[in-house]
Amino acid sequence: MGLFDRVRQMLHGGRLTVADRFEVLRESTSGTMSQFLVVRDRRTQEIFGLKLLDKEKTEFFEARFKGLDKPSEAQIAMSFHHPRIVKTLEVGLTTAGEQYLLMEFLDGPGLNNLIRSKDARLVGHRITLARHMAESIDVIHQAGYIHRDICPRNFICSKDVSSLKLIDFGLTIPNRKEFTTSGNRTGTPNYMAPEILRRRPTDQRIDIFALGVTMYQLFAWELPWPGQDASGAAAVLHDTRTPTDIRELCPSIHPRLAGLIHRCLAADPAERPPNIDAIQRILASVDRETQ
Repeated sequence: MGLFDRVRQMLHGGRLTVADRFEVLRESTSGTMSQFLVVRDRRTQEIFGLKLLDKEKTEFFEARFKGLDKPSEAQIAMSFHHPRIVKTLEVGLTTAGEQYLLMEFLDGPGLNNLIRSKDARLVGHRITLARHMAESIDVIHQAGYIHRDICPRNFICSKDVSSLKLIDFGLTIPNRKEFTTSGNRTGTPNYMAPEILRRRPTDQRIDIFALGVTMYQLFAWELPWPGQDASGAAAVLHDTRTPTDIRELCPSIHPRLAGLIHRCLAADPAERPPNIDAIQRILASVDRETQ
């Protein structure tokens, strides 16, 4: 933030007046707990992503962890400086009392849209993108967190679809016992591990399950459990029905990659890869063999 911007915010008690500082170019997405805007700084003409958190919904979510000293989404986002994770540049409060995060603008398509349209550009980059997803999650896990919302919607690709970055830490929690006991059922249903739905204790392996679903979609264009909707009922199938063999939908997939994806989808966390590093090693070896 420049000197002029700091003076403007000081005049408002340190709070951001969005309309004063930014021109809103468009509303990009609206999540269940936030609004995301593409904005241009009126003074510098730079374009950014601006995330505005819904005050009531954020407070309701954070209340689940009352007394546990949970870091806020802003604190978590600001702690990461990695090429596979969106860069958060500034955080604070607006004059409307909303928490905001100012981020680098990622001028590329969401992985969810590319999968939905079966975009042919993905075909030559899928192994690379899978490696980038695993790399980003590894950074989160090494920092001691569980992302809790790994899904195609939260990966933004470059314009040429050759790379991607992970976004959105609204549901991210520390990987500590007091945060992972049963009862926290937040997440995106189609990517939700069975232990979340069944209110069992969780750990970082719920992100491995969600990565498995995301990789399955990336290679097969479909979810592992066909006919699902987007409601909470979708997750019931994740430990009651065997996922469709990915080789039926993508016959050309490397056998070890197919096996890896299905292990990630195991209903029992103990049968999944133990950590992201194990996944990265297999993806790297498959990548070398397919080049």
